[in-house]
Amino acid sequence: MEKLLALEMVRVTEVAAIASARLMGRGDRHEADRYATEAMRKTMDEIEMAGTIVIGEGERDEAPMLYIGEEVGKASDDAPAVDIAVDPLEGTNLVATGSSNAITVLAASERGGLVHAPDTYLEKLCVGPTAAGHVDITKPPAENVHRIADALRRRPEDITVIILDRPRHEDLIAEVRSTGARIKLISDGDLSAAISCAVSGTGVHAVMGIGGAPEGVITAAALRCLGGEIQARFKYRNDEERARGARMGHGDESRIYRTEDLASGDNLVFAATGVTPGDLLEGVRFFGGGARTHSLVMAYQTKEVRFVDTVHMFDREKPPSVRL
Repeated sequence: MEKLLALEMVRVTEVAAIASARLMGRGDRHEADRYATEAMRKTMDEIEMAGTIVIGEGERDEAPMLYIGEEVGKASDDAPAVDIAVDPLEGTNLVATGSSNAITVLAASERGGLVHAPDTYLEKLCVGPTAAGHVDITKPPAENVHRIADALRRRPEDITVIILDRPRHEDLIAEVRSTGARIKLISDGDLSAAISCAVSGTGVHAVMGIGGAPEGVITAAALRCLGGEIQARFKYRNDEERARGARMGHGDESRIYRTEDLASGDNLVFAATGVTPGDLLEGVRFFGGGARTHSLVMAYQTKEVRFVDTVHMFDREKPPSVRL
């Protein structure tokens, strides 16, 4: 099941990336998101599976497709039951402005393998495999910077932490700076950043701060495949979100969710495709008669991490003018 899902899910993120990349720099983030969502939804229905969206574009009355609870796939008696968490386009603003690090992304698992999370915020602490088990989100950020540095046998000055550039993070930024650590402020895309901290050679060592809860679940799937770690706790913005979270079993705001709490599945798959050029993935590159995509696909059980470079030929009658 896991190998089949890996091959099929990367195809889903590829078509979504190609669709949304058509709108790069056009200034319309909503249309870019719509293109990715429609392409992703259509391709999912070509896959032999009984899929259910557990993290998606919102509730049914807020999203026309890929909403929480929607059934997808070409179900049959032998089709596996699959829970799916999607972010059809992480970084809608990045695509609209032609900025880097926009991706299309999803995670899939057997039924019950991904937590159902409300569309609210999570406070997150993400690290790679070497620092996993050495950090504690209940401790001050400065202490965690020192713990990460110790685990990596480096000085705090050699550590790079990614933080979303938001007013709510002013105190966090100041405390991390007080350690001497380097900070990379990003406008969007903390999911892509969290994956980077678990991949050797990216120069990123941690992600800290408050971001989207749905993205946190998908991040957990990726970090579990990579051996990294996420620690998180819900940060509700109002009573309505708090009540919705309680109905989904997340009423205790002091509870710390760890990687395995958010993504517990045994048959766990993660797939992402670059839309715009980024630190981890190349963006979609169009050429006469086709396009080229760069993707990352991971499977937990098989311990496989693949970077997939794909040439898509839209017009077979015309030879693609692409340099391989």
